[in-house]
Amino acid sequence: MSKVQDFNPPWADWPEEQLLNLKMCDLKLRLEGTYVENCIRRVYGELESHGIAFKPLCYLGDEWFSPDNIAAIAIPFYLMHPRLKQLEQKLMLEVEGGSESECLKLLRHETGHAFCHAFQLSRRPQWKTIFGSSSREFNDFYHYQPYSKRFVRHLENCYAQSHPEEDFAETFAVWLSPEEDWKTLYQGWPALSKLFYVDKLVRNLKGRIPGTPPPAKLPFDIRCLRRRLKTHYEQRRKFYSEDDPGFFDSDLYHIFAGRDQAEHGQPASRFLRRERGPLLEVISFWTRERKFTVNRLLRKLMTRCDELKLYLPHDETRAHLEITAYLAALVSNYLFTGKFKGHA
Repeated sequence: MSKVQDFNPPWADWPEEQLLNLKMCDLKLRLEGTYVENCIRRVYGELESHGIAFKPLCYLGDEWFSPDNIAAIAIPFYLMHPRLKQLEQKLMLEVEGGSESECLKLLRHETGHAFCHAFQLSRRPQWKTIFGSSSREFNDFYHYQPYSKRFVRHLENCYAQSHPEEDFAETFAVWLSPEEDWKTLYQGWPALSKLFYVDKLVRNLKGRIPGTPPPAKLPFDIRCLRRRLKTHYEQRRKFYSEDDPGFFDSDLYHIFAGRDQAEHGQPASRFLRRERGPLLEVISFWTRERKFTVNRLLRKLMTRCDELKLYLPHDETRAHLEITAYLAALVSNYLFTGKFKGHA
């Protein structure tokens, strides 16, 4: 098998600005020879071990998803080359599927969607009874119960609770994973009945091939996307960012001090820059929110602290504790509602 290093496109050594001006279709990417291809083969093998003849078509798209009513999986283009992973990390602060273990988790999840699409499972009355109506509107922001035992735990943020189709995909992923002893792990949980349903469903569909193959033209196929990388990242960054609202002011005044009240001469923005790394790590870890979102919020607060001419108060330890708690509260509000909410 060829190695990913064998693929040496001319843009690999281009400066960032030049690379960002390249059209996505002109990247001329391929799955062959990448660790992602190995992950796909592994998931195919897992399906075969359960007697499932269906193998979802995998193609390169702009992000992870399984197109509606199509038995296929779009895999993000940036996983195809180290230079693109580097760009994704810099601009979005994380690379979804950047490791083999994370890639496998996402592939199993998307395989659940593709399996559901292939056999139109969400139309079945029993499926609706167990998981709910698939016609429910998708929402990027959802309330979840972190300790609920009615749902399996696979991807972060209790993703199974976001929508009935995600609940099925997550349940399928846990059922499929050879590392999961789901009968033992979920014993006594209401979620176990969902896993047994998937197990029975698969046994009834053993050896069957979907009647409708994927179409020749697939949604957001990288080979057909003519937008530039610059436009792609501008749109993504805008989606995960928030306009600068003024309701931060009273909270920042509470945490920091004006120059006339400050006993230290260090500006609050300098303090936030100094602590940016640890704050970014701890807030992202405990809220499970994207680092990009947390970082954007920190930058907004730094800018606003400069505009308000705020400084670090005498009690630096208290200020550190308060800004950590404040950031966690803001990010949690954003995760649940799509909006940052200041203190009322």
